[in-house]
Amino acid sequence: MISSALPPLDAEVSRRALLLGLLASATASACGGGGGGASPTAPTPVVNVPYSMTDLTVGTGTEAVNGMRLTVNYSGWLFNTAASDNKGTLFDTTFQPGRSPFQFILGSRQVIAGWERGVPGMRVGGVRRLVLPPELGYGAAGSGPIPGNATLIFEIGLVDAQTLT
Repeated sequence: MISSALPPLDAEVSRRALLLGLLASATASACGGGGGGASPTAPTPVVNVPYSMTDLTVGTGTEAVNGMRLTVNYSGWLFNTAASDNKGTLFDTTFQPGRSPFQFILGSRQVIAGWERGVPGMRVGGVRRLVLPPELGYGAAGSGPIPGNATLIFEIGLVDAQTLT
């Protein structure tokens, strides 16, 4: 995921973020949302949830370290205490048809702070769950379908880790 305070990784990532924002707006309008005032049933951001990192599957391949080009598959959800595994609304995933795994260089600030903190040490083949408080995600500003001050959950699978030459 791209940090909203930093330049995007590339045009494809920016295009993805724009499309997600447009999709969220269209969905809200189609469902009767977006018409002034907050819905009394709209979920509010969950705050004061601490950062956590859990290996769901421990990989056996190359270890991810700063400076490597990583290829990952991931899904991201808004944290919701009422949802199974606290996985609320899915806001992004590389598992949708037509999507490719996401690439970034670890340690180069191309992704949000929670990923920079939570991905190092993963091994290829591993899957890690990160729970990110707002300050490690998109902060008070939010981004596209992610509201401000949102706690996020990511499940990240490390597909490849390449040393740059």
